[in-house]
Amino acid sequence: MRRVVCFCLISGIFCAVGFAQEDVPETSNKRIFGIIPNARSSPSLTKYEPLTVKQKFKIAKDDCFDRGTFALAALFGGVSDLQRSNPSFGPGVAGYAKYFGTAYGDFLIGNMMTEGIYPSLLHQDPRYFRSGQGSKMSRLGHSMKQTFWTRNDSGAGQFNYSEVLGNATAVAISNSYYPENRHAGDAVTKLGSQIGIDMAANVLKEFGPDLMHLMTRKREKK
Repeated sequence: MRRVVCFCLISGIFCAVGFAQEDVPETSNKRIFGIIPNARSSPSLTKYEPLTVKQKFKIAKDDCFDRGTFALAALFGGVSDLQRSNPSFGPGVAGYAKYFGTAYGDFLIGNMMTEGIYPSLLHQDPRYFRSGQGSKMSRLGHSMKQTFWTRNDSGAGQFNYSEVLGNATAVAISNSYYPENRHAGDAVTKLGSQIGIDMAANVLKEFGPDLMHLMTRKREKK
């Protein structure tokens, strides 16, 4: 269902890594390329301070209702519509509305689970901590690792249960509004796809500011 979008994300990642500059200052921009929500990025782990439950849910809320999330849902919904991944949704505008609604539901539930509910219950930090320095490969590894390794509220590193359990819960809930593709194999594929998308998002959060900085400098020279 999401192969085309995943391919675009992966292509964007290679472009970002290829053109990324090193030691670029952290940007306060909460959207990467003006589209991808970036509410939970943090400059670094220096002087680590844990988030309150209220702050965790604010991050989840900001990501859920960001205009970029609606744009991504429209994109994912369009791809699913073209692939007719759920034929019972039907064709035309009415069919696309269902694809868009379910795609947005995936983002909404996934964000709430991985950024608000599970981090609060498990006392984990939902933020992405950007490196911003070092070699491109070390930064790439740093960004991918954070999909599975996070910080608890004490600042210690631990397995990112919130990411895996949160997305697993979201996939289980999605079975209630997807009429097709409800088998165990489909659920595993959806879970892997969602974790892969989150990993790709981490990489873009790491290298996105570099590209934005580079583009800004080019505009200033012109």
